[in-house]
Amino acid sequence: MATVTATTTRRVEAPAERVLAALADYRDVRPRLLPEQFTGYGVLEGGTGAGTVARWELHATKKRVRSVVADVSAPDAVSLVERDRNSTLTTTWRVVPAGAGASEVVVTTTWQGAGGVGGFFERTFAPRGLDRIYARVLEGLAREVAGR
Repeated sequence: MATVTATTTRRVEAPAERVLAALADYRDVRPRLLPEQFTGYGVLEGGTGAGTVARWELHATKKRVRSVVADVSAPDAVSLVERDRNSTLTTTWRVVPAGAGASEVVVTTTWQGAGGVGGFFERTFAPRGLDRIYARVLEGLAREVAGR
C-alpha cells in the first residue's frame, strides 16, 4: 500500500478570511459548492468549522463510490481538515492570502491506496479524477465568495 495524493489549487478573488469562513460553513455554504459527484450530503453534528461531522458519498467514477463520515478539525488559522471515519481518506483545505483581496486555496486529499497493478492505476488516475472534481468545488467557492 502506498499513499495516494491529489492536490488542486485555485486563486480566489476574495480575502482569505471570507474564503475560509465559507468553506467552514458546512451547513449552508458547503452543499451549494458540491458538484454531482457528491451525493447524500448532510451535517450530523455542528455545522461550522472544527467539531463538525458531515457525511456524503463521493462518486469518484461510476463504479467507485466512497461513503464518507468526516470529522472536521482546524489545526491552524488557515486550514480545515476532514478525516474520514471509514477509511484513511483525509482532505485538507488551506487558504492563504494571495495579494490584495485575493486568496490561494489548496485542497489536498490523501489515502492509503491499493498495492500491485490496481494500486499503480489508482496512483496514476485517481489524482486526475479528484483534481477535476475539486476544481469544480473551487469554481463554486469562487462564485460564492465573489458576490459577498
